[in-house]
Amino acid sequence: MSGKPEKKRHSKNNPLKFTVTEPMELMDFLMKKFDGISRTKAKHMLANGIVTVDEERTTQFNYILKPGMVVTVGKPTAKERFKNPWLKIVYEDKYLLVIDKKEGLLTNSPTKEKDTAQSILNQYFIATQQRCRAHTIHRLDRDTSGLMLFAKDKRIALMFEQDWKNTVYDRRYVAVVCGEMEQHEGKICSWLKDNKAFITYSSPTDNGGKYAETFYETLISNKRYSLVELKLETGRKNQIRVHMQDIGHPVVGDPKYGNGDNSLGRLALHAYLLCFKHPVTKENMEFETPFPAVFEKPFPQR
Repeated sequence: MSGKPEKKRHSKNNPLKFTVTEPMELMDFLMKKFDGISRTKAKHMLANGIVTVDEERTTQFNYILKPGMVVTVGKPTAKERFKNPWLKIVYEDKYLLVIDKKEGLLTNSPTKEKDTAQSILNQYFIATQQRCRAHTIHRLDRDTSGLMLFAKDKRIALMFEQDWKNTVYDRRYVAVVCGEMEQHEGKICSWLKDNKAFITYSSPTDNGGKYAETFYETLISNKRYSLVELKLETGRKNQIRVHMQDIGHPVVGDPKYGNGDNSLGRLALHAYLLCFKHPVTKENMEFETPFPAVFEKPFPQR
């Protein structure tokens, strides 16, 4: 069993200190000491440089602790204290950020709309005295919630853009769609092209648009609704929403490609899994966030 904290309060001059009583990795130690926090939260603490081992700062999550060592966790920085009703910073290092966005927030806006994910992050950089700007790596529709990736400089954003398929190796969504799925799983393929009104149209043959592939797996289904996991092989505009319309199971709450069903009061689409190879450290980075509780409403027996 690990040692108890020698000091109980965070303050500027009074960090938390723990004495190690048995060998274990630093990540596991932090998760134990802080009431079972997630691995992502523990990584966030390490990345922000507030953890020391025997008075030496370390960011190595698999650092092996030995009995007698003293682990110190400093006062949360401005980064740790950051709170915003529209988004949460899931991970940050000096190159990039992963955020969890709520539905209703634009990714960015050419008209300089005040509240966008990009503008909120730029305000955060000013508050934390970071000399950088948020660069969009990929987008989510305003009414889609979930995980997004931003770079802190254009060079990092370009590294993702130039080798997207090999760098971002898994992205998955979960959606509530209308009707009972006929098949447990499958693949939807088509070419997607916008018209002059910015409506995306789908064609089974090349219409001059962009080729798109979506894999789906039915998680639970009843006569009225299905909860579906969707994996993108391509990342086209409105891809999931148009593809689900294609097979007769539009996303609930979709005002553009739906059937008028808004029983959940929102677009029922959430980006829950994001996996990529860090362009600088080459580490595999994997993030997951729970889908909104309202998505379970149509499935009371789940």
